[in-house]
Amino acid sequence: MKKYRRSLLSLLLALSLSLSLTTPWALASSAAPETETPAATETPETTPPGPVVEEKTPVESQLLNDMHIEATAAILVDAATGTVLYEQDAHEQRYPASITKVMTTLLAIEAIDRGELSLDQVITVGDEVSRDVGDGSSTQDIKPGEQLTLQDVLYCALIASANEACNVLAQVVSGSVDSFVELMNQRAKELGMEDTHFVNTHGYHDPDHYTTAYDISLMCMEAMKHETFRTIVTSKSYTVPATNMHEARELHETNALVSTWRITGYYYQYATGIKTGSTPEAGYCLASSASKDGVDLIAVVLGAENPKREDGSTNRLQFSESSRLLDWGFNSFSTKTLLDSTYFAGTIPVRLSRETDRIGVQATGELEAILPNDLDPADFQLTPVYDTESLDAPVTKGQVVGHVTVSNGDTVYGQLDLVAVDDVSRSELLYRLDQIETFFSQLWVRVVLIVLAVLIVVLLLRWLLFGRRRRYGGSHRRAYRGSHYSGRRRRR
Repeated sequence: MKKYRRSLLSLLLALSLSLSLTTPWALASSAAPETETPAATETPETTPPGPVVEEKTPVESQLLNDMHIEATAAILVDAATGTVLYEQDAHEQRYPASITKVMTTLLAIEAIDRGELSLDQVITVGDEVSRDVGDGSSTQDIKPGEQLTLQDVLYCALIASANEACNVLAQVVSGSVDSFVELMNQRAKELGMEDTHFVNTHGYHDPDHYTTAYDISLMCMEAMKHETFRTIVTSKSYTVPATNMHEARELHETNALVSTWRITGYYYQYATGIKTGSTPEAGYCLASSASKDGVDLIAVVLGAENPKREDGSTNRLQFSESSRLLDWGFNSFSTKTLLDSTYFAGTIPVRLSRETDRIGVQATGELEAILPNDLDPADFQLTPVYDTESLDAPVTKGQVVGHVTVSNGDTVYGQLDLVAVDDVSRSELLYRLDQIETFFSQLWVRVVLIVLAVLIVVLLLRWLLFGRRRRYGGSHRRAYRGSHYSGRRRRR
């Protein structure tokens, strides 16, 4: 018995070792190329940067130290990318005054683009037309029951800065001013205007009606995406035809960067908008835009003053500082290519192919940014990140295998996909061997094999122990019977 037990233990130990270490299917892994992590020169060990956040931070440059705007807050952004080129207390809450009308008209124009309204539809002015319109504020004497086209009302709001026109738009879009103000705040949140709260449609002063220069830039970038808005804010004048309650109105732009009708000396040849605003509490404010050599900039100046010069004339700083800020942006920044398809990231291992065990990887597309002229993209950091440590053949040329991120210090400028540079075919033999290895490497398969092996050993041991005993017992019985019969024969 002891001999058989020792044999059983030896068999079980041998089976366990063979299943975990030296199984025949392990040969498949030795046939495939060794998987390895790309070299450090190809994949830096630095932690990949996180996703680009919505809020852009100013670019790092010595240029920023040489600029100051005479206002309580200011910001300059690249309209195409939202990159902040300059900021000065841009996240401090301020009163926006009539720049509020950018949001009001934006919501109306978005309703037009959705097909809910049309520019030529005739509007009958509602009873909330004078809601929160204070004495002496900017108006165009629009009265309840007057009939104008939606286009006329938009021009009254943006060109002539008519407060009551904004209430007309509110009732057309939402049915009531209160519902429309709720929509204004909702849209502000959607645009990322986290420090903004509206209580009216036009910006007449209220202590609870505030925003920031940064938030205004977000609102203006969105509004300037709409052709109707751009057309209106670049117009120097507009004629509202006579209505059922009013003779024809001649409207003139309040933005001195665009029109010289009201104020001279501040015309800016590259200006494309956007909106003025002023109250005693807000000071003199301007959200402006300009386009030059394919670059579109948006500047916001809040809380400027209008001091007197020595000759007695007024220096309207909201205009002079805005044009100075825009000039500074055009002269100090340019669009540069940060990364394109010429970037070769290195190679990545390939499995299950007889052709090669590595394949080249390069960027696809082009990444541009507006940068200070004293920054060289060659000094920026490129961080390639692969989706996997290795690729399984077949691999297709142009197949995305990861991405490469461009950054400079804490500023992330974007990323491009990394793709395979060639096709790599699959070896069917290596593929089948890999499938076998994968199947037998599963825990449940190993458990089943061990159970079957133990069962076979138990059955073998049972046969060795009890089958032999039966053989021995049968021989003894036959011998006994033989001697018994022979004895009987002898007694006879």
